[in-house]
Amino acid sequence: MIGPQPYKPGPASGAQVRKERGPNGEEKWTLILVRELRHSPEKVWQALTDPAHLREWAPFDADGSLGTGGSTVKLTTVGAPTLHVTETTVTRADPPTALEYKWGGFDMRWELEAFSGGTRLTLWTNIGHRFIAMGAAGWHICFDVLDHFLSGTPLGRLVGPDAMKFGHWRRLNAEYAKQFGIETLDWPPQAAQKS
Repeated sequence: MIGPQPYKPGPASGAQVRKERGPNGEEKWTLILVRELRHSPEKVWQALTDPAHLREWAPFDADGSLGTGGSTVKLTTVGAPTLHVTETTVTRADPPTALEYKWGGFDMRWELEAFSGGTRLTLWTNIGHRFIAMGAAGWHICFDVLDHFLSGTPLGRLVGPDAMKFGHWRRLNAEYAKQFGIETLDWPPQAAQKS
């Protein structure tokens, strides 16, 4: 949860959606997020792969390093209503430039590029179209928390239901939905709000 310093995310930016057809004709939506961080690719790589660093900002915990191709790691989603553990194999690890694996059945591809004394970080992940704006809002906040963590001014992890309760998440969700040309999904659903 958010620490002692105030945090207000900037406007929705650095995101796009790519729509494709899968092998069986199904619609496949890919969220692409780009963020420029003030930290070296090596430092960002460590934050993307080291379990202790992931616990500071990511929406999942890892039981091992994601930094070695071929390694098998269990990823536990933080804040899921029921325990959700995904066993994944790192399919690509080229430090400090490229990382690929699956999380919860969704492809995760990270690219790190040295840029103006820092890193241009790009995430590609496939998400169902109904939830893509929500995913963009969540990752936007995760990237802000990551940047603060790497700067030595940690905010504390803000993911899952805690992120959705954060007023700025709703704003970001609506802004990304508008950018992507999709309907804003009211979350949580009304039935869940009453219980």
